Amino acid sequence: MQVAAPKGYLTRRRKRQLRGAVLTIGSVGVTLLGLVALTFFIGRMLPLDPVIKIVGENAPQAAYDRVYLELGLDRPLFIQFLNYLGDALTLDLGNSLTSGRPVLEDIARVFPATIELATVAMIIGTGLGVPLGVISAMYANTWIDHLVRTVCLIGYSAPNFWLGLMGLMVFYAGLGWVSGPGRIGFIHEYGFEQRTGLLLIDTAMAGNWDAFRNAVSHIVLPASILAFGAMTYISRMTRSFMAAQLTQEYIITARVKGLSWRRTVWRHAFRNIAVQVLTVVALSYAFLLEGAVLTETVFAWPGFGRYLTSALLAGDMNAVVGCTLIIGLIFVTINLICDVLYRVLDPRTR
Repeated sequence: MQVAAPKGYLTRRRKRQLRGAVLTIGSVGVTLLGLVALTFFIGRMLPLDPVIKIVGENAPQAAYDRVYLELGLDRPLFIQFLNYLGDALTLDLGNSLTSGRPVLEDIARVFPATIELATVAMIIGTGLGVPLGVISAMYANTWIDHLVRTVCLIGYSAPNFWLGLMGLMVFYAGLGWVSGPGRIGFIHEYGFEQRTGLLLIDTAMAGNWDAFRNAVSHIVLPASILAFGAMTYISRMTRSFMAAQLTQEYIITARVKGLSWRRTVWRHAFRNIAVQVLTVVALSYAFLLEGAVLTETVFAWPGFGRYLTSALLAGDMNAVVGCTLIIGLIFVTINLICDVLYRVLDPRTR
């Protein structure tokens, strides 16, 4: 027979939960506000003239003054920031100075390419990184452990742009195993309807398997380059978590009871580090979504990182601030999801 919790206890518990939710929302708001403010004011302090970007260097003074007033650059800097913040709250991030389209529209156009690339890379990186980390901890200080740690050291040391160039030279130009830069071949680009912006899904939904295979051959190399870096981080952290668990008393007890080493590790120890590994994987995915700049540049991948790089080089601060805000939202959202999963998967955190 279960005893009901006192009413006062439930009330205090609800108050704590409400207080925690309010504090979380407040911290998220302050983080995003600080991120936008920092990027906005730094962008305004750079020696870049957005009016010149629009009208050109040879435009008459009258045209220059008109655009200057239209952009609101005659107002105090703090008023400009408040106006931008008010527009951002209505999902208006301004217009890109290079494309002339709304920044949010540009981001929506390029972001599916990055999601697709990062997701495939994350599947490969997690599928290899977690088992390698566990095996490395199981056979610590053996040749298997040293081999895994050496591969991870190479993954940390080798820059992505160099790996990308070497991969193109060997697997594309040399062996011809994969396709070259871009997301899909030109002859397949208009052979199906793009519904989601994710070419692997769109080509499969359209039943165009030739285009699907072509898209796979384009994504496999850049995704593998990104997955190599993610794999090294995930495997190193998994090894650290598992090594700490393997020194616990319940592991010795399980072994004394006759459980095999493999069953003890995977059924008991791994269950206790699953939440920590999940957090590492989630944060790695967030880094892939915003940090694939060099890989997208090398492989001419029309994604979010390449768009941000082009905006920085062109001095398009509307696009830069908008991209920065999106990056902040990605990290905050993934952190919140991790917190929720912590409470679902680990009762000790409730």
